[in-house]
Amino acid sequence: MSVVFREAKREDVPRIVALLVADRLGAERETEADLGVYLDAFDAIAADPRNELIVAEVGGAVVGTMQLTYIPGLSRRGSERLLIEAVRIDSILRGQGHGRAMIDWAVGRARARGCRLVQLTSDKTRGAALRFYTSLGFTASHEGFKLALD
Repeated sequence: MSVVFREAKREDVPRIVALLVADRLGAERETEADLGVYLDAFDAIAADPRNELIVAEVGGAVVGTMQLTYIPGLSRRGSERLLIEAVRIDSILRGQGHGRAMIDWAVGRARARGCRLVQLTSDKTRGAALRFYTSLGFTASHEGFKLALD
């Protein structure tokens, strides 16, 4: 079956959260117990023209998600860049090309919008994900830093 991409709807939020919770690292920081915080976040994303919450569907079922954020900047001659975050594919469908299709779709969206760069991050402990992004042509060109505020 082919994968279909679309902007998420509010009613997709429980399934998106389930994908986040099902992740090894997400299980440590996410919970399905209080969907209110996720619905508030969804509303903020939906209201922001520089953000898109995308779902991937196979056979009408949501099997993946990612957030696309378009960042304006002065570098690269004043161009936008696309930041891809929170990429998840249902674990039973990994290795079937859906993740590759999802990232290819996002890169195509960035090209159509005139972005000159696509960037993403992946936790250093996610060896399979790091190999996956490298296989798509992404390079580990920078060292990333985060500061948790909670």
